[in-house]
Amino acid sequence: KGIIKMSPKPRKVLQLLRLRQLHNGVFLKVNKPILQMLKLVQPYVTYGYPSLKTVKELIYKRGFAKVNKQRIPISDNSIISDKLGSHGIYGMEDLIHEVYTVGPHFKQATNFLWPFKLSAPRGGYKCKRHGYCE
Repeated sequence: KGIIKMSPKPRKVLQLLRLRQLHNGVFLKVNKPILQMLKLVQPYVTYGYPSLKTVKELIYKRGFAKVNKQRIPISDNSIISDKLGSHGIYGMEDLIHEVYTVGPHFKQATNFLWPFKLSAPRGGYKCKRHGYCE
């Protein structure tokens, strides 16, 4: 597992963005340093602005919480309110709203979410490239 045949700088950037595995996804706040990082890893990642529907589906379908460094499925709102209640986020809808509107506690909200494990592209890849070695 991990990132093979990749220069150290993009490798480090992907680790900072919490993209340590193939087909992982995270929410980021758009600012100058993040944009610089995305420029460095452009050949390895796709990015864009999500719609509210996308954010909702991702969190409901593939949302896992990070509790004590463990990946735990978000089965009920008590998991969210225990960890993020101090920031005024008490349930799924609060979490989705915070991520979508990039609210004041966006950083805590996205850090609470484990990086999403996404499925491979439906049509497959056009050609086999060396990026990640799975």
